[in-house]
Amino acid sequence: MDELQACAAASPCSPLERDLGYTLGAVFRAYVKAAGSVLADLPGGPRGFHVLTAAVSGEAASQTVVGQRLGVDRTVLTYLLDDLERAGLVTRRPDPADRRSRQVVATDDGRRVHAEAERALAGIDTSVLRGLSPAEAATFRSLLERVAATLPGDEPATVESACEAADAVAREVARA
Repeated sequence: MDELQACAAASPCSPLERDLGYTLGAVFRAYVKAAGSVLADLPGGPRGFHVLTAAVSGEAASQTVVGQRLGVDRTVLTYLLDDLERAGLVTRRPDPADRRSRQVVATDDGRRVHAEAERALAGIDTSVLRGLSPAEAATFRSLLERVAATLPGDEPATVESACEAADAVAREVARA
């Protein structure tokens, strides 16, 4: 039983365990470690998966939109898309409405790889949320989505900082 599970079993928790940043960090680190191992072979790892998700779902109207949505610098995104394209997972094509813009489209292989990764990540989600009943897990997800949707500032710099923080944690977890 880890510290958070012990805390949950014995009430009240210490001030550290009641701290939102601490508990979010603990959940985030566990998720990043598990997801990183599942997505290790995908170009770009978790970030590549998010780009592929945008392409599969049709949210990748343009490279610019993908970069802004995910908080990825356009130069970094270009290299990431190059890697995903070389792997045969996405293609870039001119936008018929604006020939200066490029659409990111998932290939058949990209959709297949994405579906496999989604199935594996669903197992990780279940594992990370194992302390909750299915109804509690659904409520947790719903509340977390609402909190994320109402965070102040959708500026790329704000999102980019979060992505940089996630990358830093992923690097630390990989070293551990």
